[in-house]
Amino acid sequence: MRRRDLLGLAPALAGAATLAGAASAKARKARFRTAICAYSFRKELKEGSLSYKDLVTMAVDQNIDGLDLTVYWFPNTGDEFLLGLKNFAYRNGVEIYSISVRTEMTRPTAEERAREVAGIKKWVDVATKLGAGHIRVFGGRVPKGATEDQAMEWAADVLARGAEYAAKRGVILGLENHGGITLRAERVIKIVKKVDSPWVGINLDTGNFREEPYRQIEMCLPYAVNAQFKTEIEYADGRREPSDWARIVKLFANAGYRGYLAIEYEAKEPALQAFPKHMRRLAELVRPYRFGA
Repeated sequence: MRRRDLLGLAPALAGAATLAGAASAKARKARFRTAICAYSFRKELKEGSLSYKDLVTMAVDQNIDGLDLTVYWFPNTGDEFLLGLKNFAYRNGVEIYSISVRTEMTRPTAEERAREVAGIKKWVDVATKLGAGHIRVFGGRVPKGATEDQAMEWAADVLARGAEYAAKRGVILGLENHGGITLRAERVIKIVKKVDSPWVGINLDTGNFREEPYRQIEMCLPYAVNAQFKTEIEYADGRREPSDWARIVKLFANAGYRGYLAIEYEAKEPALQAFPKHMRRLAELVRPYRFGA
């Protein structure tokens, strides 16, 4: 083929490559892992009838892949506890992939926001010691006398500075949709886009949207870096209904989500009783996607 003919074909080849790339992106295979969110066992962890090592053993017994460790009941953050827990989890083939911490990023003063950033940095160091690549963080409430737009700017400022530190240690910050400034998907997405960092995404809680939950879940999926599955959805009017996990799993699969689905159990039946049956149900739903099938 002459060079002139080949050059004439270049635009067509480029267009074909673009279409192939778009088709490939659209056909992205989902890849799911199951996890325990430690908050499910808040009562037992708080009273000491269950330890974090017990959660590792529970994961083994129920064939669960990973742990999202809510840190509220850590006895301390010393190396003996953190590295001991990491060692125990590794030797049992369970990944501590995430920790969940308290944050209130919508602080109105620079000094308060600096303290929030310092707190995030502290927990990034803890996550690093545990081998966790993700931290669940919260935006916070809209302070009295402030507008949502102001609160969003404050939250984005804290998140961006926290992410700058987290990036140096290979830890992703997942902003949860959790009321306050993150009540609606549109606002959560806006904050994440404003920060504009590969080390920031959405920690997608499937039970926290009070209106049109399935639509808002779908909106957040392109930005999701972790997910909590709730057994119920509570609407703005106080009405509760069982969460349609089959529908939600399909949304995650269609979006090509790759990552963990952690059950965060908050319903009335005692967690130790209820959790195994819910995990069996979730495991069955995600089975086709466990290895990127």
